[in-house]
Amino acid sequence: MYGVDDILGIVGGYRGFYSKNTVKLTPKVVNDIHKRGGTTLLTSRGGHDTVKIVDSIQDRGINQVYIIGGDGTQKGAALIHEEVEKRGMKVAVAGIPKTIDNDIAVIDKSFGFDTAVEEAQRAINAAHVEVECVENGVGVVKLMGRYSGFIAMHATLASRDVDCCLIPESPFYLEGQGGLFQFIESRMKENGHVVIVIAEGAGQEFVAQSIHDVNQKDASGNRLLLDVGLWLSHKIKDHFTQVREMDVNMKYIDPTYMIRAIPSNASDNIYCTLLAQSAVHGAMAGYTGFTVGPVNGKHAYIPIARVTETQNTVRLTDRMWARLLSSTNQPSFLNSCDDILLQQERVDRDMVDMIHKMKITST
Repeated sequence: MYGVDDILGIVGGYRGFYSKNTVKLTPKVVNDIHKRGGTTLLTSRGGHDTVKIVDSIQDRGINQVYIIGGDGTQKGAALIHEEVEKRGMKVAVAGIPKTIDNDIAVIDKSFGFDTAVEEAQRAINAAHVEVECVENGVGVVKLMGRYSGFIAMHATLASRDVDCCLIPESPFYLEGQGGLFQFIESRMKENGHVVIVIAEGAGQEFVAQSIHDVNQKDASGNRLLLDVGLWLSHKIKDHFTQVREMDVNMKYIDPTYMIRAIPSNASDNIYCTLLAQSAVHGAMAGYTGFTVGPVNGKHAYIPIARVTETQNTVRLTDRMWARLLSSTNQPSFLNSCDDILLQQERVDRDMVDMIHKMKITST
């Protein structure tokens, strides 16, 4: 529509800018990429050198840059925008939120989330079938969610087969009154089996203590997560076989890369089209340094700096988490004093977020 014919795809993430890795994109080249999983442009951790990236943009004569990715990618886009502005270059920088974790702030939802929740159902269903077929079956399904438990929460609500959902935002404990072990035992006596969904970022402090791990980070600066699913499975088995002297049949499923590798579903395909068109129209209208996305149901242009200020996390005082607790009837793992303090903290933060969203939609 805009008569743009020269479109480059940067291969291999941020380092592709200065590694001279590009591919010319045409309608024919991208004709069926929405039917394939993964990324045709490849991806990588780290490699963000702002000066080298902007040098490459300048040398190539690029005047529009569309950067697709999650929280860390958007932070990189903000740095690129700042450097472009500092040099006085006429380059539009637009961010497109793509992360299955749904942890990008301000926007209602990120691209890939619906597909991840839908595919997670298969893993939960498999675990449920397995534990139903054995005596004292305990199924543990580990889902994505480094800092945010949205996938675990929504998959649990959609499944209705989950007995307990553990997420990073809600601390839990294993032993004692109201602990996870007590809950598991009561459910096994009641139903003969238990299905637990745990987000990969939940309970990391317990795993680190048990193996005396030091905080290691990947190339992007993210803390390397330990396998909390495997740790929890071992803890449950050890407790019931050694302490309670009960035989339990453990079934552990980690569908992480199966979920990451599948093509997007119909809902995400439509959403991706809306994001893409919105980003192009914004850049062509002269906007720069923005991320596109729906805010309170309306598509908006949001300053990149705003979406990288904080991460979107599950609010334990929201109705969605309350619905989950009603669905699973699991313990909150909080005493009344902790609960009051937590609720006040969440309400204060919710008020700030609501004011920010009102400002964005009004502009």
